[in-house]
Amino acid sequence: MPRGKVIRMKDTTMTDRSLTDENRRLRILVICTGNRARSQMAHGWLNHLGGVRVAVDSAGTNPRGVHAMAVRVMAEVGIDISGHSSDHVDRYADGDYDLVITVCDAARETCPVLPGAKRALHHGFADPDRPELDDEALVAVFRQTRDEIGDYCRKLLASFCR
Repeated sequence: MPRGKVIRMKDTTMTDRSLTDENRRLRILVICTGNRARSQMAHGWLNHLGGVRVAVDSAGTNPRGVHAMAVRVMAEVGIDISGHSSDHVDRYADGDYDLVITVCDAARETCPVLPGAKRALHHGFADPDRPELDDEALVAVFRQTRDEIGDYCRKLLASFCR
């Protein structure tokens, strides 16, 4: 699969409104490097907030398993991501997505070409996976990232799912 510095999309002109026709769901792919924390939390938020209006997948350019702390902090806000898997982005390369969102700068730079993507967005979040921190500090960092991603997802869905 070809690798590029930017996600390449089909030559499609569309408005935010055209993404969400009444009888179809907004298809979203969220990508980060490890598909371990940030993309998993965004996946959970988008499913939770978007409900039947969205179909969400998440993947990584170098998947490393779902982080237990991501599962823990999402459960604190009533979102269960314990059944999520950590998948390689190549698994979704042939999918037709309305939105492909990278949530870390490294994934933005190394993401493969996704010809089925209608629109690509990037919003980098700091990596909460910091093994040098003790458990108390680590959970605080994960909660902050969770809340920042939640705010972003709320705004995103307000824009695209009117």
